[in-house]
Amino acid sequence: MATAVESDDTKAHRLAELREFLMSRRARVTPAEAGLPDGGARRRTPGLRREEVAVLAGVGVSWYQWLEQGRDITVSPQVLDAVARVLRLSPAERRHLYVLAGLNPPAPEVAPEDRDMCEGLRRLIEAWMPFPAHIMDAYWNVVQYNESASIVLGMRPEISQNCLIAFFTDPLYRSRAADWAELAPKVVAQFRAACSECPDDDGFRAVVEEAKEVSAEFTELWERRDIMPGGQNRKILEHPLVGPLYLEATQLRVPARPDLAIVMHTPLPEEKTARKLQWLVSPEGRRGAMYPVAG
Repeated sequence: MATAVESDDTKAHRLAELREFLMSRRARVTPAEAGLPDGGARRRTPGLRREEVAVLAGVGVSWYQWLEQGRDITVSPQVLDAVARVLRLSPAERRHLYVLAGLNPPAPEVAPEDRDMCEGLRRLIEAWMPFPAHIMDAYWNVVQYNESASIVLGMRPEISQNCLIAFFTDPLYRSRAADWAELAPKVVAQFRAACSECPDDDGFRAVVEEAKEVSAEFTELWERRDIMPGGQNRKILEHPLVGPLYLEATQLRVPARPDLAIVMHTPLPEEKTARKLQWLVSPEGRRGAMYPVAG
């Protein structure tokens, strides 16, 4: 995107890319798709004309021509959104248009054709067995989890399905987390970082308010206003059947589904964690791991 220190060469390249991008997108939209007559024999190309894009977007013809020519003109998000609508841009293409025009791109969106990816993501976390993995949405609500996450982390239907709230309220998980007090500030700081990306989102506010109601510990940590990007957390769990487990939890993002995060737990070398996880998901281990309560 454009910045105060953007060089002349960088700006020239960006505006040239903007010109080529707009021309290519305009060429692929037919008059019929835009709700216009096709113009018959008078139309040399199947795409829209510049003046048609301008009229449909509600902008001046000269202004749109300057935009597509890659001139260094002032643009607004509202106008770019109108152009994106006429050119039938996907969410990813709309963000790309913002960047080429020198504006901060809008928050990522999920394209309609990508909303059915959950089955593929389910296969991914099942393939991660015998190691724990789960999928959560932007608010940290659990979407799916594999059997190892249930056996090791205690994920189960009867507790809160929000990872933040369960972290503070689930007695089973807290009884197993040997480093819970050390991990808690990081968890809260990472959730605040997620909230900061969508400051006006009522969904985040609702989770925070619920967490404040059920946990004074969360409230104290939240008031610190610490920020930490989601990435990796080291966890030490004391499992009642196999003893200590050393895990590294990593949040992964799929660009096509920015509303979801995949959390993969990788065994660390300490205490033969990988071998213990393999035993826990074995038939023998499953028989003894039906959510036992630690003494």
